[in-house]
Amino acid sequence: MHKDTIKKKGYHLLGMAPSKLLVLSFAALIFTGAVLLTMPFSSKSGEWTPFINALFTATSASCITGLIIYDTFTYWSTIGQVIILCLIQVGALGIVTLATFFSILLRKKIGLKGMLLAQESINSFSYSEVLRLIRKIVTATLIVESAGALLLAISFVPKFGAFGAYMGVFHSISAFCNAGFDITSGAVDGKFLSMVPFNSDPIIIYTISGLIILGGLGFSVWRDIWEFRKNKQLIFHTKLVLTITAALLISGTVFLFATEFNNPKTLGPMNFFEKINAAFFQSTSARTAGFNSINLADMKEISKVFTVFLMFVGAAPGSTGGGVKVTTMGVLIIAVFSQIKGSGDIVLFKRRIHQYTVNKAMSIAGLSGILVMLVTTVIVTMQSDFGVLDVLYETTSAFGTVGLSLGITPALSSFSKMLIILTMFLGRVGPLSFAVALTLKSSRRNSDVVYPEAKILVG
Repeated sequence: MHKDTIKKKGYHLLGMAPSKLLVLSFAALIFTGAVLLTMPFSSKSGEWTPFINALFTATSASCITGLIIYDTFTYWSTIGQVIILCLIQVGALGIVTLATFFSILLRKKIGLKGMLLAQESINSFSYSEVLRLIRKIVTATLIVESAGALLLAISFVPKFGAFGAYMGVFHSISAFCNAGFDITSGAVDGKFLSMVPFNSDPIIIYTISGLIILGGLGFSVWRDIWEFRKNKQLIFHTKLVLTITAALLISGTVFLFATEFNNPKTLGPMNFFEKINAAFFQSTSARTAGFNSINLADMKEISKVFTVFLMFVGAAPGSTGGGVKVTTMGVLIIAVFSQIKGSGDIVLFKRRIHQYTVNKAMSIAGLSGILVMLVTTVIVTMQSDFGVLDVLYETTSAFGTVGLSLGITPALSSFSKMLIILTMFLGRVGPLSFAVALTLKSSRRNSDVVYPEAKILVG
């Protein structure tokens, strides 16, 4: 059966586009999580949690963001923490992906409706290999998270005893899913410590960094690297992801190391080794994970601005991270340099990038920027006691599903919290849905219609 015929028949069965059903599945996951977190058994005090705060936490976990109102360890009970961890895992892989995986394990038949949803869930272009890809994705995720948990336990168990094993599991899942939730400590002077106490422990710092990077590369990049053994070459997408990722990691580490080197409230008191660890960890985490190795509110203004840029870019498509994606930024950078050189074609790695791809990258980056600025403007207008940069930092963190915070989130009004909740949700499902919408619209265009060219002065 032709793939277009399959899609039409599947759309008829589903009653709506698969992308819309996936958005609804995220909404259902968030609402379910919010209801559970509201319950008395989810808090250590045994009291009911206000629904708006439970909704905020459930959205942050399901959208793998990491912004928090309550410290995860001190406020939530073990049951509450496990609920948050489940929301992180399901939110990262997707309800449809996990449901399909368990159907495969139980040898249940998956119909056309389920196949189409699964295909959309993992952002696959190939209908025939959907089930095989899902099996590999979930299996690889469990293997990496288990390995990460074991490595983290090496350091956590001697420090925290049996509880250290649970910490290893929690932080391994949170790091690989680029969520940023932690149960290492509470807050001191309103500042969440996260990984600040562990800058001298390379096992914790670099294991979590490695998990963040792996989760942020995307499963298609994993597969291409794995198949490099027999193909002896990488596809263009993988080369671009690895190049931009490496460039951001290195530039972020060097920039933060240089700007914060003598800051007495961040890197200043650390020895040289710890400064390298903290700068690399913060550069890694800033792109989508949400852990912090220094007190973020005490960073210099220029460091905060650069971190906003890293958060906006985010991780790779098809990964557990957010942002406009490294490939989007890569395409825009290549297009700018091609324009400067006066080149008619946009070329990288001896491959020409289609103008439509450039237009789509511009649209995604442009709309994302408008969303961030609009939400920032509204919150600053409603709560003028917060600085513009602080609110921009928080809003970008929400959109990029990063989770880094300067500490203003708990002080936001209910209306501002709802705006951040919406931003987290759009940051998780918006760019993908918009990209899909652009693709669908492009396929419907009538190529036979050619309009006269308009002349306009720009720049």
